[in-house]
Order: sequence, then C-alpha cells, then structure tokens
Amino acid sequence: MKKADIVAVAKAARVSISTVSRSYNHPDLVKPATRKKIDAAVRRLGYIRNRAAQTMHGIRSGTIGVIVPTIDHAIFAEVVQAFSDAVDAQGFTLLVASHGYDLEREYAVMRKFLEHRVDGIALIGQEHSAETYQLLESQDIPALTIWNYDRSSPISCVGADNRSAGQAAAAHVVGLGHRDIGLVFPPLQGNDRARDRRDGALAVLHKAGIDVPTAWSVTAPYSIADAKEAVGRLFENPHQPSVLICGNDVLAQGAIYAAMRSGLTVPRDLSVIGIGDFKGSREMEPNLTTVRLPARRIGQLAGERLAHSIIHSERDVFRVCCDIELLVRDTCRAP
Repeated sequence: MKKADIVAVAKAARVSISTVSRSYNHPDLVKPATRKKIDAAVRRLGYIRNRAAQTMHGIRSGTIGVIVPTIDHAIFAEVVQAFSDAVDAQGFTLLVASHGYDLEREYAVMRKFLEHRVDGIALIGQEHSAETYQLLESQDIPALTIWNYDRSSPISCVGADNRSAGQAAAAHVVGLGHRDIGLVFPPLQGNDRARDRRDGALAVLHKAGIDVPTAWSVTAPYSIADAKEAVGRLFENPHQPSVLICGNDVLAQGAIYAAMRSGLTVPRDLSVIGIGDFKGSREMEPNLTTVRLPARRIGQLAGERLAHSIIHSERDVFRVCCDIELLVRDTCRAP
C-alpha cells in the first residue's frame, strides 16, 4: 500500500497543498474548521509528514528541546507540563532529556538536540557551562532558562527569585521566635536554585544573629527516602533544632517522616517549612507550610514566550520574574 502524501491529504480535505502545510507550520493562520477537516483527512489516510526533508529545505522542525536536571521525581513535572501545553498550542512538539546535575552531560545532550535541528532550547536554572552558552550564541537559536530568575541572565529567562524564597522561609520561622534552626538542602553543585535559596535563608539568619551548627546543616538528594535517613541521623543527637528549613517540599516531607519515626510530633516538637508548594503539599497531614514557586505560571509563560520567539524570528533577551508566596499552614508554629 502506497504511503499517503500531502497531495492526498489536500485532496481528501478539499483544500490546497499550501493550506495543509500552513496548518502544520502556522496553525494560528488557519481557521479551526479547516484544521479540523485536515486533521480528519490525516487520521483517515495515516499521513506522516517528513520532518527531515523539511529541515533540509530550511523549514522549522516543529520541535523544542527541554533539558532538565532529572526526571526521577516530580520536582520539574508541573513546570514542564505547563511548558509543553503552551508550546503544543502553537504546533510544537517537546523533546525532553535529563543530565543528572552534570553540566558536561547537559552540553552533550544539547549538541544532540541541535543536531536534530530543534527550533528552540529550554534549560533549567542559570548555572550552565561556558561552552553551553557559547554554543547557543554561535547557533543563534531561540533559547531560555526556566525556574530561576536572574536580572543579569545572559539569555532570556522566566522564573522566580529563589533567593527571595529562601529569605521568606527563614523570615517566617525567625518571626515565630525560633532560634534553634536547622537546614536541609540538596548538594549545591550544579544546582543554582538550591544555592540561592540557602544563601537567602542564611542571610536572614545571619542578620538575626543566628548561627546554624554544622551538625544541623543536613545534605540530602531530592528524595523523600534519602531525606528521611539524613534527617533521622540528625535526631540521634541530644541537642536538636526546633525548626527545619528545607530546600524544597520533597526534603520537607522526608524530614517530617524522620520526625515521626523518631517519636516527634510536627509541629509540637518540631516545625518544618518547605519551598515549592508541589502537588500534595497542601493535602499532607499536617499540611505543609511552604513558599510557593508558581511552577505552572512559569512553565506557561516560558512556553508562550519561546514559541513566540521562534515563530517571529525574534532574538531579543527578556527576563520575567514571577511572584512567590508564603503559604502558612500547619507544620510551623512558635517554639
């Protein structure tokens, strides 16, 4: 059986070949009713367009590459889903890869995406190798970073001020009267979001004259199980903090489970605050006090802006900062 081509689709949908092409490359320029007829013909005929041939002739591939630190848990799920929804509405397909917090691996993955002629690149955070930034500049491809806002970002960015998020978390617990404060953060290598949050929290504590003992500064990967084990070792010490500031909600959940295993009640014996407001944080018992980073809003804006830059061949650098919000719930109280 001969494979259907664009001529067959146009004939079946009773439109011109150029209209079929336009429905793929510029769907916003085609009436919804016409797109519906074309889609029906495509489905009936089993038509698949040749992306490789289009790329050779200088036509957009219709793909955007997103490189995230990890897909092993749900930290980036909401922002990537919102980003995907936004670019899908403009006719783009997402290619997603992870680099495991290894910036050299990130560079290698990005090269592969560029070899496949993606139309745009989205990275997480501001910390990337000099070679990565240089490659983006030399290829003159629309690109942006998601999640961490930086007014001096060398490329476009859409995110939140993570330093302010750390400051908000620390200011809340200090305002409640806590002086015995511990920290639970992931390894900072290759993770500027965590580093900014930690620096923001420490700045507030330093201003309040509060020092964090080394034994109370816990490092754990973004894993509930690992955080539970690491914080559990903290509770083996005779002198313990009255509150834990956690680098994100995953670590906060692990800390709460560690407290429960040690016979502590949250927040009566130990207060816990997270950062992120991930799905499920509000539904926890007790529900988690945290600083909301508007993941869906960040992803949506990033997708819309990057798609616009691709479609209109714009290279202007833009920097968008989305507001954070302290959500006071049930895991924090005065000591």
